[in-house]
Amino acid sequence: MNKKKIYFASDFHLGADGKLTSKEREIQIVNWLSSIQGEIEELYLVGDIFDYWFEYKNAIPKGFSLFLGKLAELRALNIPIYLFTGNHDMWMFGYFEEELGIPIYRKPIIKKIQGKDLFIGHGDGLGPKDYGYKLLKKILNNRLCQWAYARIHPNLGIGLMKYFSSLSRGFGNEQFHSKSKERLIEYCESEIQKSKIDIFVFGHRHLPLDVTLSNNKSKYYNLGDWVNFQSYGMMYNGEFTIEYYNKINKTVIVE
Repeated sequence: MNKKKIYFASDFHLGADGKLTSKEREIQIVNWLSSIQGEIEELYLVGDIFDYWFEYKNAIPKGFSLFLGKLAELRALNIPIYLFTGNHDMWMFGYFEEELGIPIYRKPIIKKIQGKDLFIGHGDGLGPKDYGYKLLKKILNNRLCQWAYARIHPNLGIGLMKYFSSLSRGFGNEQFHSKSKERLIEYCESEIQKSKIDIFVFGHRHLPLDVTLSNNKSKYYNLGDWVNFQSYGMMYNGEFTIEYYNKINKTVIVE
């Protein structure tokens, strides 16, 4: 089969239970990746793939072996995979790059794909206000803070990470606000005034979104999540669409 499809997914939140247990969701995600394996040209994992994550020098969080094994299999087939940190898994350091050859992106990137200019990132901390989180993100990304946390024994450190991640979780409670009150839409609107972006791709919001911006040319897509929607993005011949692994579940907000 001709490899012409680019895939985007985010917010797996592996390690947290939802409608399915984390293990059940992990199996579902691995099955999905197996089903599209023959047609993946590139795969973008756009943040919050794990509900919690911290890499020690000689330890990573327990579990996720099926998923990590699948990534290793895709990389063995020379399929490019790009991994973005999210607000739940920002403490990724060298593991994925050294063990799997998967680059880590901590900030959004702009990339031309199939003739379109895409702006890709998790989406956390973008847009107006949300000052408390923006300050917290700076603290958590501070090297001294990371060094200090690494001094905690992994049994305690990873346990604390799991606990704190559970405090900022609200699966199933997401609601779409008006365009003027959606931070990521506001951010996209400001960006198209400064640069030519055809397609914005974000996660973080946990809602599958298809939004046409004010210039009537640029589009903002949110990838949704795999806790409630099993949704993802696909780009084929320059066209971006939101798709669903569970074909019965087709809940997308179009604006």
